[in-house]
Amino acid sequence: MADTDEEAVAAEDDALYVLTAILLTPAKFPSVLGDDYPEACAALGMAPLADGYGLVLGQDGDGARWTVVIDDVSLVAVAIASWDCGMEYDLSPSERTVVAALPGWPLAVAVAAPNVPAPHDPDPDLVDRPPLAPPDTTTWGPAQRRLGADEIALQWALWREQIDDAAFSTQVAQETPQSQEAQDAAGDASTAADKAASDTTLDDVAPDAASEVDGTKSDGNASDSTPAESTGEGTQASHSGVRRVLTEVRAYVDTPPPLGRVRSSFAPGDARTLRADGPGWSLVARTDDIAFVLLDDEPGEVLPVGRGPELPGLLEALDKLAVRPS
Repeated sequence: MADTDEEAVAAEDDALYVLTAILLTPAKFPSVLGDDYPEACAALGMAPLADGYGLVLGQDGDGARWTVVIDDVSLVAVAIASWDCGMEYDLSPSERTVVAALPGWPLAVAVAAPNVPAPHDPDPDLVDRPPLAPPDTTTWGPAQRRLGADEIALQWALWREQIDDAAFSTQVAQETPQSQEAQDAAGDASTAADKAASDTTLDDVAPDAASEVDGTKSDGNASDSTPAESTGEGTQASHSGVRRVLTEVRAYVDTPPPLGRVRSSFAPGDARTLRADGPGWSLVARTDDIAFVLLDDEPGEVLPVGRGPELPGLLEALDKLAVRPS
């Protein structure tokens, strides 16, 4: 984290005391802002530049919240890496790198600058646009769904241990073209967690790991998510939703989606963590393991997708087209 007693950048002819910074790039952006990079940029009124931006969040001398957008992405990346390692870093972008100074914060920040008034939005008479504000995550919706997917990716091992592989079931294929087609469409979607895991929530698994923003916790939470209940023959009503997600994910392989819809990041060993999003859904997977699906129309449900015969190839194909951090 920045030392707010010392660090400041210019914004609106006043000092901005830096609280934290985040990246807005095709490979890494605050997912609560959108399903892909262009959508996240649009939420801030920014053009989706190929190299992306750095977002510096802080307060001015009056305590008002500001988000300063800069085009020096590497500077912000180095600052974040330093803070993550517990090191001090003087994040002081030059004025020539400032693209915009936006009122408000797009994400909740749990800290405040010392010796200034409590965080508040700037005077509306002094700004020409509504202030940015964190998405409302008190009810289930796209932002809550994406936060839930973030949490699963962050705490994969804890979520994975809730799932008993014996709980996964595969429908028996019939040797007719029509039933084979139905099996392919369903694929790995005919899976579910066992009943013992059905009452576990994100708070139960990781109560202190709500959306993390480069050392600053967001107030957004996805604590209502639960693994889906098993029927012994596949998922319940969610089965058709998972099948739809897998169909749309397969379509990404043939027709690449908007930039950032599929992202690949580090995982232990030779595996990668994959994140894919689309209209009304999010998918998190490990290339050497299973996947989890969250749906807008299934509030609080976390639906495991068994590895089966098709998922490995699908994940490999997704990883090849995914955006990776540089």
